[in-house]
Amino acid sequence: MESLLTDRLAVLSHPKRLAVFRLLMRRCPDEIPAGEITEALDLRASTASVYLSALTQVDLILQRRCGTRLLYTVNLDAAREVIAELFLDCCRGRADLCPPRFSDLLGSIFPMTDKKINVLFVCTGNSARSIFAETILRDMGGDQFTAYSAGTDHRSELNPFAVHMLKSKGHDVSPLRSKNISEFQGPDAPKMDFVFTVCDHAANEECPTWPGHPVSGHWGVPDPVKTEGTDAEKCLAFHQAYGALHNRISAFTNLSFENLNQVSLQKHVDEISKQD
Repeated sequence: MESLLTDRLAVLSHPKRLAVFRLLMRRCPDEIPAGEITEALDLRASTASVYLSALTQVDLILQRRCGTRLLYTVNLDAAREVIAELFLDCCRGRADLCPPRFSDLLGSIFPMTDKKINVLFVCTGNSARSIFAETILRDMGGDQFTAYSAGTDHRSELNPFAVHMLKSKGHDVSPLRSKNISEFQGPDAPKMDFVFTVCDHAANEECPTWPGHPVSGHWGVPDPVKTEGTDAEKCLAFHQAYGALHNRISAFTNLSFENLNQVSLQKHVDEISKQD
């Protein structure tokens, strides 16, 4: 067992292999195609293959073939074993040596207060999908939630198709504007309780750790902005993106937050991500 631990630590000691592992951790529980990993981390295909093979050999990640594609996902059991062996076996679980009891912190009931629950939706451009999500949550759960959205790109603007569709659904678009994620990472920014990425590109980016460790999730939706064709075909893509987010946010707002701990909430968030 000790040999396996040292093998795993040796694999993770390489910055690029660690970057692959961290990417798959951010996308958990999704299965990610090798090509997307290669593109996200700006690697050569042959180099990425070597890194993925090394991580697979020590069971830190899992591989599955789907047709002609190889899909990868993080092996959470192996990740837990690494943490357990480092902090439980090595120091025998002594409270004065071990880090804080993360399991106790994560197992606590979600902190319900008189304030609203802050939710941030992150996309690359903050022009359509994250704007949809912000608007839907604002109108669907305004009594319980405060909805925000932002993009990882520094320059963006609201997509006219998205704005038109929101108006057609009866939403007030006057409060909307395109925002950069930096607005929500300063010391004076509101503390987030939930952070959701709604596009794969934003989920693949390595952002600074959010203060307070909010529950996070990836609710990826195909980008309607990239749809080519007639205006009718483009409108259909925007309707589909809106519908998928509407269904997920509806399920999210119906959760019993006062009765769930953060581990349970994370499981619900992950399950909601699978909804169409």
